[in-house]
This record gives sequence, structure tokens and C-alpha cells, in this order.
Amino acid sequence: MKFLRFKINGKKKTGILNGDSITEIKGSMLEALNSKQLEKAGIFKLKDVEVLPPVSPSKVVCVGLNYRDHAKELDMKLPTEPTLFIKPSTAVVGYGDDVIYPEDSTQLDYEAELGIVIFKEAHHVKEEDAADFIGGYTILNDVTARDKQRKDIQWTRAKSFDTFAPIGPCVETELDPTNQNISLKLNNELRQDSNTKHMIFNAYKLVEFISNVMTLKPGDVIGTGTPPGVGSMQVGDMVEVSIERIGTLKNVIKA
Repeated sequence: MKFLRFKINGKKKTGILNGDSITEIKGSMLEALNSKQLEKAGIFKLKDVEVLPPVSPSKVVCVGLNYRDHAKELDMKLPTEPTLFIKPSTAVVGYGDDVIYPEDSTQLDYEAELGIVIFKEAHHVKEEDAADFIGGYTILNDVTARDKQRKDIQWTRAKSFDTFAPIGPCVETELDPTNQNISLKLNNELRQDSNTKHMIFNAYKLVEFISNVMTLKPGDVIGTGTPPGVGSMQVGDMVEVSIERIGTLKNVIKA
């Protein structure tokens, strides 16, 4: 089931996405993910609404170098444990929102990623229990000011500019995160094309590892790393990240 948040007539709502229509449901996204009985309301056309980020995370926890084919591309050894960094909540934008190219950056890169959506507090979770804390999956573009990343000792500045965490368009609750095609198009040209089966640390292992470092709050998102083919974006470019069974996240780069 695909849940999404949207705005119409100035009001924020939660709904179930079915093709080009949305069935409104009462309650918040997190309430919907936690509920077994959904109270339905009106029906809207997707073209008539503003799609919002599916969740409002307290933090976006991301993982560096988590695809075997990406490590091969970079001629790097496989890591023995996940490398973590955090994007702030202020970086989050949704489907169709602009990604702003910082004035003082000279290289802005895309990174297509599967996003894990946490729907109940996770603290010291075991891998075998991780699925109980995952409400569903979404799409994330880990936008990076690569020149800042190369310059700085750590990655906070390069990853944290406003609009650097596009997420959406929905949360898919029925998904096998270990075997989904993932791709990215830049101006309709295929740039990244892989499958989540090439992850070094799968979604469940990441929930275990991260929750043993920090408590994950309901609505938090985990970015699971990017496949090979990372490259640069320019002002005016359209970026489309697609993941099998979830859909496509579209954003335009603006000055």
C-alpha cells in the first residue's frame, strides 16, 4: 500500500495513492502506518494536489559506500561496518520541490537511495526484529556539495544545505528491500541503474547498527547508500529517482 501526504485548499492530508487518484484517510501518516483499520474520506486527483514529503523526520541517517558495485567502480575495499552521517530535518523537501544550488558550491551531485521509514521508536534493535520497526520504504536523493565534502574533514556541511534531502513521493508498506531495481535519470538520461541486492549491509542490518548508536524516532528516515554512476547536476536540470514498486521522485535544480 502506498501512503502519501498532500495539501489541497491549504489543508494537509494523508491518503492512499492508487495510480492517479488519492483516497484520503483520517489521521497522520504515522497513525496510518500504525493502524490496521483505516477510516477513508474523500477522493482526489493526484494532479490537483501538492505532494508533501511523506514524513517529517527528526533526522535523516545516511550510509556511505553501501553498494558492492559502487565500491568496485571506485576501486575501494568493502567496509566492515556502515559509515554514518546525518542530514538535518531542515534539508527535507518533497516530490516536485526545487533543490537549491548553493551560491558558494562548484559541484552538486545526485545520489539515488532507498529510504527506510521508521514508524515506532527503535533502540538497540536486533536485525531479526528490524522489520517490526519499519513502517515502509520511500525514495531519497542524497544531494551533496561534492566540493565541500572534499574540502572538509567530515561531511556535515556538504550534506546538510536546505533542500538537500528530497524524499517521496510516498511510503510503500509492502516491499522487499533486498531486491528492488533502483535508477536515476538526469534530464531523461539514465545515469544510475542497479538493484538493492547489491547492498553490502541490507535494510535490516542497518536498522540494527544505527539503533545501537542512536535512538530512531517515529518518522525518521534511513538513507541506505547509493549505487554506481554518481555525477553532477546543474541549474535547470531535472532529476528523477525511481525505485521498483515505489515510484519516481522528481525534482528540479534551481539557483
